[in-house]
Amino acid sequence: MSTLWNRFQQYHLRHAGLGISLDVSRMGFGEDFLANMDAPARKAVVAMAALEAGAEANPDEHRMVGHYWLRSPELAPSKDLAETIAHTNADIHAFADAVHASGEFTDVLVIGIGGSALGPQFISDALGCASNPIRLHFFDNTDPDGMDRVLGILEPRLEHTLTVVISKSGGTKETRNGMLEAQRRYAQAGIPFGPRAVAVTGEGSELDKYAIANGWLKRFPMWDWVGGRTSVMSAVGMVPLVLQGIPMDGLLKGAAAMDVWTREAEPLKNPALLLALMWHYAGGGRGTKDMVVLPYKDRLMLFSKYLQQLVMESLGKERDLDGKVVNQGIAVYGNKGSTDQHAYVQQLRDGVHNFFVTFIEVRKERDGVAFEVEPATTAGDYLQGFLRGTRSALFDSGRESVTVSLPDVSPESVGALIALYDRAVGFYGSLVNINAYHQPGVEAGKKAATAVIDLQHMVAGALGAEQHTAAEVAAALGADAEQVYHVLRHLAASRPSVHCSFGDGPGTDRFSRQ
Repeated sequence: MSTLWNRFQQYHLRHAGLGISLDVSRMGFGEDFLANMDAPARKAVVAMAALEAGAEANPDEHRMVGHYWLRSPELAPSKDLAETIAHTNADIHAFADAVHASGEFTDVLVIGIGGSALGPQFISDALGCASNPIRLHFFDNTDPDGMDRVLGILEPRLEHTLTVVISKSGGTKETRNGMLEAQRRYAQAGIPFGPRAVAVTGEGSELDKYAIANGWLKRFPMWDWVGGRTSVMSAVGMVPLVLQGIPMDGLLKGAAAMDVWTREAEPLKNPALLLALMWHYAGGGRGTKDMVVLPYKDRLMLFSKYLQQLVMESLGKERDLDGKVVNQGIAVYGNKGSTDQHAYVQQLRDGVHNFFVTFIEVRKERDGVAFEVEPATTAGDYLQGFLRGTRSALFDSGRESVTVSLPDVSPESVGALIALYDRAVGFYGSLVNINAYHQPGVEAGKKAATAVIDLQHMVAGALGAEQHTAAEVAAALGADAEQVYHVLRHLAASRPSVHCSFGDGPGTDRFSRQ
């Protein structure tokens, strides 16, 4: 036991000002691992410094990656860029102040996809409270039923709902579809959309032009040097969250403080670098173990989803920076404590050992007066007990874990937590020599989806009153029969004019169109 206590003291980092700590003592690395990784780790610090100074960090797109400047504009590589960031933030606050003062809006509908929704959703849920002047709602998918559910909630207050559409290019189909669905519902209700619409987009984009042409209330910029998954501290997150009433200045302050801490050149004193080293150790530098993220706080439940995109989109790459096929990545999943006690901790303790755990601990139980559910024991005591008990039980079974502890769920703490992980991702990318700032796989998926839509148009045009099998339609079009079959089933389920007569199986199902 004394050995564990000594190891805890040796591998425990704490920031006095932020009240945040990182404990990697329950990871099984040895001194030899740290010695072998010392040179790559120090090289990663140098690479991060170059990134912050404005080096071209995304060679595929020949652009900088500067989301770090969002919380410290004075670090931007040019005075004009620093002034642009400061001016945009001031403009966002002035707009939100005017909206709040008018009393016209009770709700905001945020339309975005990926990082344009996940970041704002996480922070809204983590820091939102009943006293916020505005409630946020999200379209974060191109699911018509999902949009109908949200609009059903908003319908009685649609006249007092502001819609924020977020898309850098303006051509993202999921976001465009959501915008058109919302616009249609406003029109059906006889409510003008333009005076209730705000665009967050690239200057001169399709959405920017559309907003100008249709008299939208306001436009805010998205910069090409901010990636979607790291954009929550730009206008992407600032606009909806400041409108909600979240004190984003505190979030930026906490993130900036974490940035300072994670510039430390000594690997064992740099929490983000130490975190990246633990990921490297756990998966052998190849991501062979999954990262299970367990935040023991309801307000942080969406952090696991947020990390899924940040980590997996950043690190899941086929090739390294030298063009070598490496198939890198770390799978991320998680729920929340102590819900996980009744969900999958059983497998974590006794099942296949293909993971390591990250516990997210919050020291403060609640803002109100403590309530004892048993003599001298609160519900929060049980939450702490489950966290520490699960950590010990896993360790006893040879399962490794990292623990990140926050003093509370405040804007400063949440900002620091986000910064800790986005810098850890950057460091890990350097350690394994990949580009953590592009997403070629996502673009490939978009192209494949467009091809399916094109095929659907061809199939719909080829259908007539006479019934045909999928293979017959495919042969006429020179297309793949299985793809045609799925298109036909989709059309039959969603278009009243398309009918399916089921046979013994997919090969004998027959389709027609009235």
